[in-house]
Amino acid sequence: MRPLPVPQKEGPRANRDIRGVREVQLIDDAGQNRGVMPFFDALRIAEDAGLDLVEISPNATPPVCKILDYGKFRFLEQKKAAEARKKQKTVEVKEIKLRPGIDDHDYDVKMKAMKSFFEEGNKVKITLRFRGREMAHQDLGLKVLDRVKADVGDLAKVEQEPNFEGRQVVMVLAPR
Repeated sequence: MRPLPVPQKEGPRANRDIRGVREVQLIDDAGQNRGVMPFFDALRIAEDAGLDLVEISPNATPPVCKILDYGKFRFLEQKKAAEARKKQKTVEVKEIKLRPGIDDHDYDVKMKAMKSFFEEGNKVKITLRFRGREMAHQDLGLKVLDRVKADVGDLAKVEQEPNFEGRQVVMVLAPR
């Protein structure tokens, strides 16, 4: 029968949400350092200016608070976060499946697709699958993978060397 805990707000604390602090290092709205002062004096100065007291560095001793417009501050933080997300590039892992007895034309088509993946900045996972008696000639499969390494050597580097996983060999290439 305990009361529900107060939910934590996202972002820095502002005004009366700043609790358990006696003194703060105050930076005014002009960016000038006002020095260490009691919390309630800093809050009164912020209210007189018609702005908010925002905790910028809560882990410092004493905590650093700045006088600014909290709504505008949150808006600018959201814009920065959105800009950072927009510039972010997610690297996908594309898969190319090969067989040990692949013909030249089929191989060229797969290589063309692989090169386009590298130009987009994606990684490529090459899976070479053996069927039936092909397991007896694993050296043919490894030759195909060596040929792939040689052909994309200028575009990509081997991130994971070829290793056997049951009836298939897996190799991962990443763009340079």
